[in-house]
Amino acid sequence: MINLKKVQMLPARDQVASILRSSILKGEISIGTSITLDSVGEQVGMSRTPVREAFHILAAEGLLELRQNRCAIVKGISEESIQDHYEIRILLETEAMRRACNNMNDQILEAIQKVVQEGIRAERAGDIEAYNLANQAFHMTIWEAANSEKLKSFLSSLWNGLSLGKYVTAQEYAATSSSEHEKLLDLIVRKDYDGACQTMREHIIRSMNSTLSNFKEN
Repeated sequence: MINLKKVQMLPARDQVASILRSSILKGEISIGTSITLDSVGEQVGMSRTPVREAFHILAAEGLLELRQNRCAIVKGISEESIQDHYEIRILLETEAMRRACNNMNDQILEAIQKVVQEGIRAERAGDIEAYNLANQAFHMTIWEAANSEKLKSFLSSLWNGLSLGKYVTAQEYAATSSSEHEKLLDLIVRKDYDGACQTMREHIIRSMNSTLSNFKEN
């Protein structure tokens, strides 16, 4: 059974990893910066445990180098590492959409419709924080509908939120993203599941290109 209250929020460690990953990929945290469990925990409002787990997730991705005394150093990223991150997301998000379509029923469709409408309302109100949550809820509803805990876990650990580029405002990004979610919903309603999978792939590719625009301009 799809329950939006259960799928809207990532596990605490993945929330922290998402915040840090997004900041590193966008160049907001520079290479060589030392970050600590306590400083990150204080900024994101989390205890040391999920922050420590997030550090290990990002270390496994090559974004952080763990040090003693509860700290880590931000490592250099490359265009190739950004592409690798998103190419994995493309594969997994497309597979999640394929499985969700195979499992599609009225209950799943209603859940998707609700989160798309939440996103539309947030975007039109100019509430980027609310849109960010609605965006996350949209993807997690698809992951939940795919009915694979392992797939959902992998995707949760790769999440990095809105992929803003240098030349796109948060409001512009939300408008584009919301429009793409509406298109995905329309394809699902029309039972064009191949089209939905292709559009999901294009949706993540656009996010990748937006993130790469930050790297190429640094």
